[in-house]
Amino acid sequence: MKVSGRSEAAGPRLNMYQSWLHRYSYFLSAATLFLIIAGAAVTSNEAGLSVPDWPLSYGKVMPEMKDGVFYEHGHRMVATTVGFLTTVFALWVGFTEKRSWVKRLGFMALGLVIFQGILGGLTVLYQLPKEVSIAHACTAQLFFSLTVLFTLFLSREWMSGPNVVVDSGFPSFRGMAIGVPLLVLAQLALGAAFRHKAAGVIPHIIGAIVVAAAILYYAISLLTQFPKHGPINRGAFAMIGIVCVQLLLGVAAYMTRAEATESRLISPALVLATVAHTAVGAVALASTIYTGALVRFHIQPAASRVAAGATTVTTA
Repeated sequence: MKVSGRSEAAGPRLNMYQSWLHRYSYFLSAATLFLIIAGAAVTSNEAGLSVPDWPLSYGKVMPEMKDGVFYEHGHRMVATTVGFLTTVFALWVGFTEKRSWVKRLGFMALGLVIFQGILGGLTVLYQLPKEVSIAHACTAQLFFSLTVLFTLFLSREWMSGPNVVVDSGFPSFRGMAIGVPLLVLAQLALGAAFRHKAAGVIPHIIGAIVVAAAILYYAISLLTQFPKHGPINRGAFAMIGIVCVQLLLGVAAYMTRAEATESRLISPALVLATVAHTAVGAVALASTIYTGALVRFHIQPAASRVAAGATTVTTA
């Protein structure tokens, strides 16, 4: 069910739309995903301590890029670039954005990327402590999700206001919009723990089954209850597609790792499968957070609709 019509404030909000800032948010998001891929290449090639010092590399700004140094220092170069891009973005948002909460998120993104850089340095200086390495991986995933959220918050669609529908199911969609991303984040932490040898693979496999089931239930329920709601449908279909790809990549990563254990060699297939699995894991988290934002924006509790005195109701 939905309350027909958009918010009367949609017109003024659309006047705040900045096309170039919106495009830049997509660029920042893509650069951040590439950074996650570069980081996954470091761990997959076991190049984590190829450069023993930080912030310089063997006391140089640009060391000889060979063997593991190529992956480790290359990762640092991409991270520095993303840090610069985020600084530009935060300042751009701070000076031009009218919504105070978006400004705060912009500076939060800057603080998060600085914190991520510090965690990266600590992993080197303290020789890959497991807790810091896992935190470094999870923070990267959260930062990427935040950049993806900016592509939504700065869009025309968001500024046009919510197309309100009523949350009358159980469990609450608004509750699942928070709970499902938390499950995905926990699963990513288990994956990071496995890669950094802090946990075995079994908890990660069990977590994959639980998380996949939760995402599929969440997405199919959204499609069933709101079959004509474009934004929510796109988010639901995206989650279904991404989780299916991620499960296949997980199987590929497991099989190639088993082969590598027997041969004691890091094969290109293992690196490719692991890097892809890590990157799509980041996309999976971002998709649940992005869809969660859509759900919280468009879907309102039935009680709030009654309290607001809504009278015009149509089928979603």
